[in-house]
Amino acid sequence: MRIATVEQLGGDPVLSSGPAPKPGPDEVLVRVRAAALNFADLLKARGEYQERQDPPYVPGLEGAGEVIRAPSGSGLAQGDRVAVLSPGTLAEVVAVPAAACLPIPATMSFEQAAGFQIAYGTSHLALTHRANLQPGETLAVLGAAGGVGLTAVEIGRALGARVIGVARGADRLEVVRAAGAEAVIDSADCPDLKSALRDLGGVDVVYDAVGDSAGEAAFRAMRPGGRFLAIGFAGGKPPVLPLNHALVKNIAIHGLYWGGYSVLDPQAMSSSMKALFTMFQEGRLNPVVGEAMPLERVAQAFDLLRSRRSVGKIILTM
Repeated sequence: MRIATVEQLGGDPVLSSGPAPKPGPDEVLVRVRAAALNFADLLKARGEYQERQDPPYVPGLEGAGEVIRAPSGSGLAQGDRVAVLSPGTLAEVVAVPAAACLPIPATMSFEQAAGFQIAYGTSHLALTHRANLQPGETLAVLGAAGGVGLTAVEIGRALGARVIGVARGADRLEVVRAAGAEAVIDSADCPDLKSALRDLGGVDVVYDAVGDSAGEAAFRAMRPGGRFLAIGFAGGKPPVLPLNHALVKNIAIHGLYWGGYSVLDPQAMSSSMKALFTMFQEGRLNPVVGEAMPLERVAQAFDLLRSRRSVGKIILTM
């Protein structure tokens, strides 16, 4: 089978071949049809992720495909279409615990399912469980055209919020608007993000996938009682937030590491994912596959993710 491998930290994955894995007694064997890239994959390849993995290793954190073999009692059978949440999905065949496999709706493509869990799960849990976003409130999404940010726009809209999407470039902003943003701001042509957000009425909830100066500017535009969600630092470093403003304006600051909820509160994670699949089946969510390319182009896919040129999730097909 074909497989992508990070051979050394700081380098892009390389394609090779090897034997298919042999599943353990409690593992499911899955033929992967599509796998998604996440910003965490870049951090891991640099040795900068909070869960360090020494090379050589197979990258990828999520994917989707068909069950080849499943243990009895797992609730899965040969031919079932599943989303997989487990390290090492950039391989044509994977052996994973049964708990890592989630049946997907018949109307959801493998490409959509491959990038669904982390991005949509992060945004839904952050906006509902942490920020308690309410209908009629204003949500500002930083990095709104990215794989995670675009899901926050879509979910925020589905929850009844007024969404302001902040991203770079007119073409990307059109996608953000199509996902449900009522207003958009081009970060490449906005010298004063704080004033721009205040001119739009201020913000109740900030979803910050960028960090750095953009995160600080959005924080300063928040209304009293607001909630700030620290999701990621694609801008290179965390924002420096003035805590005196948090005190005076009663602003809550929430960090959200979605993967940590598998230990912190697995029930909240499970309920969130169930709600998301229901929203998809009702037609309220339409996952955007920004770029889909074959596994042979894995190095190019990593470069595209690194440059932040993509809109939506980057998917590798097999």
